[in-house]
Amino acid sequence: MISKTMQDVATGTWHGLADRVLAGESIGRDEALSILRADDTQVLDILAAAYRIRHRYHGNTVQLYFLMNAKSGLCPEDCGYCSQSKISNAPVEKYTILNREKLMDAARVAAERQAKTYCLVISARGPNEREMKAVETIVPEIKAKYDLKICACLGLLTEEHAQRLKAAGVDRVNHNLNTSENHYKEICTTHTFADRKETLHHVRNAGMELCSGGIIGMGETDDDVVDMAMELRELKVESIPLNFLNAVDGTPLEGNDQLTPAYCLKALAMFRFVNPDRELRISGGREIHLRSLQPLGLYAANSMFVGDYLTTQGQPPQADYDMIRDLGFEVTINEETVTS
Repeated sequence: MISKTMQDVATGTWHGLADRVLAGESIGRDEALSILRADDTQVLDILAAAYRIRHRYHGNTVQLYFLMNAKSGLCPEDCGYCSQSKISNAPVEKYTILNREKLMDAARVAAERQAKTYCLVISARGPNEREMKAVETIVPEIKAKYDLKICACLGLLTEEHAQRLKAAGVDRVNHNLNTSENHYKEICTTHTFADRKETLHHVRNAGMELCSGGIIGMGETDDDVVDMAMELRELKVESIPLNFLNAVDGTPLEGNDQLTPAYCLKALAMFRFVNPDRELRISGGREIHLRSLQPLGLYAANSMFVGDYLTTQGQPPQADYDMIRDLGFEVTINEETVTS
């Protein structure tokens, strides 16, 4: 029997699927897979349908995020995609957690760039006591001076860690699933997919929002990509950063270049269909893999990083502002989303 989604495709439209999502229906695995596996000639139709969902919940607004690599390198984990891991030979800076002045200066830059959220990131399996105290000290000061939302990415967290971050004023914790449970062992052996989910549960139980997404282009299958999108839906993650692998020389995944702009756009659209009202962020690797089609990504996604990433450069902030303006969209730090 042909599925309802296949009937929609057969009649030349993805809008029937969007209608069902807008009516409150959750799409299934086969339907999500059909988006990823659609012919590239259907990309514009898929994006048009995804945009209707995006517009329902976020209008034409774009939320900006600013990322600060507060501690670089020196990580004991063996994540194959990461230039900061213990098995990486990439020439990245190595330093312990930055001092107050540098963290505050980065917060100033975040505010100047119209970012809604300041993302404070360290490379580590999990935070040590010195790092926890540094975060607990700096977060209230940043929020008082710049009125930024704070997202902390500190690795694996205990229940106590999560409670302390909540008490310090952290709004959201980032801890990416990165890929599917099935594929996870192919990219990391020093911790498990279950370890990452446990951290997310600690964060949720402490009363903070969840930021969790993944990386496309690490040798995973379409099924793995869909599994990740479905898992994030199950976890009710508030914010989903979708990265496209930047295969840095010196990492085990160097040379991986399997992505096309069309596939990246279909992936973004699929994540929007599966997680219709969530914040969906175009993250690392967009400049490399979307290239001249970057603006189209914002018809599915509603947020993006402005500036550089952890160890790689992004495009100049002005290029992002120009792109947003040319689309007729607007940068906003307003917490309220558009519902009509």
